[in-house]
Amino acid sequence: MDHGKSEFGLDIHGISHEGSSFWNLDVKALYKSALAQGNAVLAHGDSLVVTTGKYTGRSPKDKFIVCDETTKDVVWWQGGNQSFSPEQFDSLHDKVLAYLGSQDLFIQDCFVGADSEYRLKLRVITHSAWHSLFARNMFIIPEVNQLASHNPDFTVLHCPGFKADPTVDSTNSEAFIVINFNKKIVMIGGTEYAGEIKKSIFTVMNYILPEKDVFPMHCAANGEPKNGDVALFFGLSGTGKTTLSVTNDRILIGDDEHGWTPDSVFNFEGGCYAKVIRLSAEAEPEIFERTRSFGTVLENVVMDSSTGILDLDDDSITENTRGSYPLSSLSNVSSTGCGKQPNYIFFLTADAFGVLPPLAQLTINQAMYYFISGYTAKLAGTERGVIQPEATFSTCFGAPFMPRHPSTYAALLGQRMLNDNVQAWLVNTGWSGGPYGIGERVKIAHTRAMIRAVLSGSMDSVPTVEDPIFRVDVPVSCPDVPDSILRPRDTWPNPDGYDEQAKLLARMFQDNFSSFADQVSLEVLNSGPQS
Repeated sequence: MDHGKSEFGLDIHGISHEGSSFWNLDVKALYKSALAQGNAVLAHGDSLVVTTGKYTGRSPKDKFIVCDETTKDVVWWQGGNQSFSPEQFDSLHDKVLAYLGSQDLFIQDCFVGADSEYRLKLRVITHSAWHSLFARNMFIIPEVNQLASHNPDFTVLHCPGFKADPTVDSTNSEAFIVINFNKKIVMIGGTEYAGEIKKSIFTVMNYILPEKDVFPMHCAANGEPKNGDVALFFGLSGTGKTTLSVTNDRILIGDDEHGWTPDSVFNFEGGCYAKVIRLSAEAEPEIFERTRSFGTVLENVVMDSSTGILDLDDDSITENTRGSYPLSSLSNVSSTGCGKQPNYIFFLTADAFGVLPPLAQLTINQAMYYFISGYTAKLAGTERGVIQPEATFSTCFGAPFMPRHPSTYAALLGQRMLNDNVQAWLVNTGWSGGPYGIGERVKIAHTRAMIRAVLSGSMDSVPTVEDPIFRVDVPVSCPDVPDSILRPRDTWPNPDGYDEQAKLLARMFQDNFSSFADQVSLEVLNSGPQS
């Protein structure tokens, strides 16, 4: 049974449909359909468990943007964005439409963007019921009376069962994610990994919003319940955005994607897509509870087939196990998905070299430098083939999703920080006492204490010392945190080894930033590390 159907049907997408179509099914109906399709199982606690085959993470080498009159002078093609010709798109599009036309289809009409002034009307069309549930979890569900007139601004044609032929279709493999900004279509095929749906639409928002004077961000956001102070948490997958933003004492606005307007911050999504590997009830009780709840989709989590009991510690399928669930299932979440202008920014980085301080304050120019650099370690499983942390620079803490030149986003960051008098902090959630394999990961309890101290204003009067290599201001103390760990050199058994590693990382920063030097001011360029 359809749960509200748009007057703008499948015909507007060119789909000549032979099968059944199911519009805006609710969670219960999608559960039933997913179980009937045979590619999902019910776990103890009633979460839905699925596997995604060999694609257990994003596949950036299979992502393309159509290069045409709309995009050729706007997209930053030198930054890893791969071009696809209009002719290549049209040929593959015809095949995708024919494939979808032969399947039973599940359609979800959604919004992207909690702020009605900037939101996008989205439609996700798929032949997989559990992917339709994923879309329903992750995006914003319209009111029933809004569905009839839902005419999508952008459409996702999702067909994981259709595999491309690289020799014919000009793809790099059987999998493809192709965005056409002129025709306002995303095509996804050959991969069952659901993250491709959400991240392709994030890419769309990152392209559209700067022209509307909105800064699109790969960050989590939360707010103080009484005064409304907002904090942003930037960082790549696995660096702690979700973990650090979901707390009992602050209201969660969203855990991954936001827009910063001249007046406010708003969430793009209506759900969370959290890593759940080695999740514990003690460290992350809210997220842990969601893994055992009706409505949650768990990807690649190992489950005992006889009892339905989950093993969140088992990484035999992938380190990148995921859970998607609606924000409304959390106890301490914003009802509007919006907040006022931010007061604090945290750049989260998992430093595999073990040399960055766990907490340091940044100037505006330093914030722009470290934002453009986007240094972290790729954590195991986030992308195919990554089995241990690797040092990487991902511009704007989200390079695969940034179609424009990084200077576009950095300029918006600097402008917003200046206008709104925002504090920026660098937070190393990675290693201390040595590099990965020798040192230890910074304790989450210490990171939480540092975040709390900043948000409470306790750090405002604490003296700082400039790091001689990274040139950031490091506080000499922090409540509930041992003074020694604030100075990473002191945690190493061999200080000379620290100096060598720190200078090596500083040179990596400099080499990486050379490709952006002609697009930023001299003040920003000179704000980085000195080897």
